[in-house]
Amino acid sequence: MERISVFDIFKIGIGPSSSHTMGPWRAAQRFLKEIDIQHVVSVQVELYGSLAKTGKGHGTDLAVLLGLNGDDPVTIPVEAVQSNFQHIRATGRIRLEGWHEIAFEPERDVIFHFDQTLPHHANGLVFRAFYQNGEGISHTYYSVGGGFVVKEGEQDRISDTQLPFPIDQGDDLRRWCVQEDQNVSDIVFRNELTWRPAEQIRDDLMNIWHVMRDCIYKGCQTDGVLPGGLDVARRAAPLNRKLLENKPYHDVNDWVRQLSRGGHTFQKILKWVSCFALAVNEENAAFGRVVTAPTNGAAGVIPAVLMYHVCFSDNFIEEDIVKFLLTAGELGSLFKKGATISAAMGGCQAEIGVSSAMAAGALTECLGGSFDQVMMAAEIAMEHHLGMTCDPIGGLVQIPCIERNTMGAIKAITASQIALESDPSKAKVSLDAVIKTMKETADDMHTKYKETADGGLAVSVNIVEC
Repeated sequence: MERISVFDIFKIGIGPSSSHTMGPWRAAQRFLKEIDIQHVVSVQVELYGSLAKTGKGHGTDLAVLLGLNGDDPVTIPVEAVQSNFQHIRATGRIRLEGWHEIAFEPERDVIFHFDQTLPHHANGLVFRAFYQNGEGISHTYYSVGGGFVVKEGEQDRISDTQLPFPIDQGDDLRRWCVQEDQNVSDIVFRNELTWRPAEQIRDDLMNIWHVMRDCIYKGCQTDGVLPGGLDVARRAAPLNRKLLENKPYHDVNDWVRQLSRGGHTFQKILKWVSCFALAVNEENAAFGRVVTAPTNGAAGVIPAVLMYHVCFSDNFIEEDIVKFLLTAGELGSLFKKGATISAAMGGCQAEIGVSSAMAAGALTECLGGSFDQVMMAAEIAMEHHLGMTCDPIGGLVQIPCIERNTMGAIKAITASQIALESDPSKAKVSLDAVIKTMKETADDMHTKYKETADGGLAVSVNIVEC
């Protein structure tokens, strides 16, 4: 099985899609590392399956161009994303890795194969480079969800990383927690020490949280209409103003203090959680900086639930942020190993469903739940997302994707509360069972409901009317 770090699950990058934007971006960067750039005279990219069908709406063409151009999704200024893309289109030139300039015409050199799918995954792409001597080279990659990229031939590669507590299923995690008499986050932290020292783990997790928090804050300050042609109006900013009742604030920390002091009625907290999730996914849809959690399309659930805990839980302490992300990351890796976190393979249950399960278990950990209650919360959250299709209108990560993040966040909180008030020994469904069921459901789901925009709302709703 794969050995997956929490920092593989949580990646900082650019929206709107981890599999259609982040993955192809990383594949382009990897391709350049594997060829002799200085002798390249031309490059072509071919997109297959779901990458072709919804590639325009998901910014796949933008991603491969910026990846080839030497831009990095973690460090590129958000305002440069569109301008760099448009510069390449306008000049017909691209600088491979930022230094080797060649002619590149996106309309000619990015090829969409709408009616073809590569054998190993719905998100396949092929890069071709041609050298001065007339020879060429091609590499095939698969964007398998959550920003993970696999090169052709690597599908069955076994990790040689040795962890003190190898975990492939929920039962493995249970065994280690019982044996070591520790919580989920404790076991995961000890595994993470394989890759990073303790202080760096904490610092890097806090950085992940700060990117999430800042994304919420930016989304709550930004009005306007989302790009892509559906003319979807942003709702987080006006909702933020309404809920704060014009109370002043100067920065993100001041803003958090103000909303934490506000009324904590059930209705108001419910609106805040929705506002947090809306803010993140509106930023995601606008090619903003987000964290895959475990994907971009579901990037709002975990930040919304964690912000809920930060602002509204009486027993919150800062160390809870580390516990939350460690627990959520491990739960996400269980779904990736046992099923999928790719909507192109499993529908939206693989994105919103997984993120909701991750958030539910993590919140339960922070609220003092036992191991069994943590697993029960994750199971409950996923159980009530089984079969959810991915049917983005216009191939954009907007309708129904943005609102689905609010639903996933609310379900996560509800699942956590149910688990905390339940006796897990009486549960009828285990987390491993629901992961297995999710995989079987994904396998049975018709392709048109897997991020192709060929079914569901994507064909039932008239785009012009949107």
